[in-house]
Amino acid sequence: MDITPQADSHTHSRRAALYTLLIAAIVTVVIWQFPWGNYVLYPFTILATWFHEMGHGLSAQLLGGNFERLTLYADGSGVARYTTTVDFSGFKKGIIAAAGPLGPAIAGAIFIIAGRNYRSGQICLWLLLLILVLSAFLWIRSGFGLSATLLLAGSLFLILWLTPHWMQQFTIQFLGVQAIISAWRQLDYLFTYSVTIADQAPMLSDTGQMAKYLFLPYWFWASFLIVIGLALLFGSLRIAYR
Repeated sequence: MDITPQADSHTHSRRAALYTLLIAAIVTVVIWQFPWGNYVLYPFTILATWFHEMGHGLSAQLLGGNFERLTLYADGSGVARYTTTVDFSGFKKGIIAAAGPLGPAIAGAIFIIAGRNYRSGQICLWLLLLILVLSAFLWIRSGFGLSATLLLAGSLFLILWLTPHWMQQFTIQFLGVQAIISAWRQLDYLFTYSVTIADQAPMLSDTGQMAKYLFLPYWFWASFLIVIGLALLFGSLRIAYR
């Protein structure tokens, strides 16, 4: 029996999924660079902010600090608030600053690779749903943030409940791509030393904090984070689709 047509069809569908993920990543990053981009891609904007701030908060908790709360704003911005001990080293503070853009990128690469297989992809979807729900009740204190996070979790539940296996595999890989590129939502932010969020007092950007605690200039760390993100994106896609 000739199975070549079936093999060719499978190869074509995998190639189409790969191209779709790459195009989605490029289009998302480009649109985000415009003032209206946050609103055109609003659900992904909120998800990107959630990924980013959870990276800060969870790394602070793991390094001995206290992740107190995560605030999501309707304009797509957000802040993770945490406390540290008096003897908390500058190196640890630099790692926490890096974890905002880098932590989600590592998780995203894992999601993309897990999506090779239905079972592992489904497990990652359930895990992401669980973390969204836990974050809503453990750290998010604003009404908007709570509603947005639970809506995202509800959307994942519907995908897990109603969609076929291939759609769930594609979804976790798509979300993995979104996690990796969440650091690139505002490229000018990466190359900025200090920022003002939601009319609060100016504060150091992530790369500004890395420059303060890890010594090299902020533009070096911005370039470093972009290169690492690209390596994780293309490396994980290569593993998943080889």
